[in-house]
Amino acid sequence: MSKQTICSHLSAITELRVAKEYVCEECIKTGASWVHLRTCQTCGTTLCCDSSPNKHATKHFHASNHPVVASAEPGERWLWCYADEQMVGY
Repeated sequence: MSKQTICSHLSAITELRVAKEYVCEECIKTGASWVHLRTCQTCGTTLCCDSSPNKHATKHFHASNHPVVASAEPGERWLWCYADEQMVGY
């Protein structure tokens, strides 16, 4: 069985960026709610997931082309690459 090849975006992560605060930095501005949080591994912005009404993390990827987010949820240890639609645990 061959080992899955990790995409270049995920393999380029050498230091994990973590949430500064447990809030969506965009939802908090308007009083909107969120379900789960993700932290951009390029700029460190923490935004809401696709289960949240505003899907700010995905919108951030489309606007910035920053490909990798980490779950900011307590106890979750994974990275997601939007560009290659690949997930890896750590």
